[in-house]
Amino acid sequence: MLRISNNVILADWEIHIEQIRAQGSGGQNVNKVASAVHLRFDIQRSTLPPFYKERLLELSDQRITRDGVIVIKAQKHRTLELNKEDALARLKALIKSAAAEQKARRPTRPSRNAKRKRVDSKTRKGKTKALRGKVKL
Repeated sequence: MLRISNNVILADWEIHIEQIRAQGSGGQNVNKVASAVHLRFDIQRSTLPPFYKERLLELSDQRITRDGVIVIKAQKHRTLELNKEDALARLKALIKSAAAEQKARRPTRPSRNAKRKRVDSKTRKGKTKALRGKVKL
């Protein structure tokens, strides 16, 4: 059971966790121990509220497939338990980030003083560069 918020809870049957062998270096142990985790979560079949489902499907995240399945691979830690916790924490963070409201951007303009400072610094820099030229004899 994974608690996303006070009123959103995911049951164990909704999250499919599969053990796999980790990639990369790790010596002889990496070849015989399946300590990495593939977590799969089907957005459409889940019990998430429709608001969460819509937001998750709108995300352009590479972890979300075209079919609406979230796939998270966790292999940061050496033990299976820590990798499971890491994968579940990343799933929870992804769902929470989809629910967060984006702050509306208000376009602003630079002040007159800021424009003047920018132009002054450009002319100063230009004069400095002009002095670097060849000396006429």
